[in-house]
Amino acid sequence: MQIRHLLFAFFVTFLLTACADFGGQPPAPVFGGQAGNNGDDPYLGTPDNPVQHQPPQIIVTKPLEGLGKAPEMVEIKPDLPPPVAPGSDPTQPPETTDPFGTDPTAETGNLPETEPPADQPKPAEIVAPIAPPAPVVPKAPEALVPLETFAPQTPAVGSLVMAANENSQGGNQDSAVASIERAIRIEPRNATLYYKLAVLRLKQSKPRLAEDLARKAALLAVNDNTLKKHSWLLIANARELQKNVGGAKKAKAEAAKY
Repeated sequence: MQIRHLLFAFFVTFLLTACADFGGQPPAPVFGGQAGNNGDDPYLGTPDNPVQHQPPQIIVTKPLEGLGKAPEMVEIKPDLPPPVAPGSDPTQPPETTDPFGTDPTAETGNLPETEPPADQPKPAEIVAPIAPPAPVVPKAPEALVPLETFAPQTPAVGSLVMAANENSQGGNQDSAVASIERAIRIEPRNATLYYKLAVLRLKQSKPRLAEDLARKAALLAVNDNTLKKHSWLLIANARELQKNVGGAKKAKAEAAKY
């Protein structure tokens, strides 16, 4: 307890000493007086003509008279004539329930007919829809008429050609092809044999092989223009079966030269 009393007394002594030192400082200088004025400040005046400060004036405001009262409201009554019962005044039209003044009992059948606008087509002028064009069906190639007249053949080749003709007419195309191939081995430069073999291949639905044989027949028929013409016509027919329209036209143009 004595230690606490000593600490409290020491703290009070220190506080009093600090306050006594703070109060001993010199006072701060006061500005605004005439002392030290050298005339530079217009608000302080000069030493010869000091500025005299007047006391502030007190302005008292009063409310205007008549503003505190609300203006009197005057009721304005319209000067209207007395109401008239419906039907008593002949100058007024009869009362209707339609706000637009139309007569609901009027007949609508006597209204004038209106014509349709000029930009709309009349029912008689309506055009029926155009049917789509029919699909183009490719034209079937013309039937080939083979050449039947040939130059005289040697006896051995003539016999084979006759046997091939009989087999072809009987529907045995394979035997006819075998007979012509035997004749070509005998006379490999005979253009007539290649033409006949091309005709048989065309009957067997082999247009590519028939075209090659007909081209060889046209090449070997040097002076026989008739055989050349029919060989090119056979080439054109074979190309049409292969859907080669441009090639068929060229072959027909070549056949027209002979």
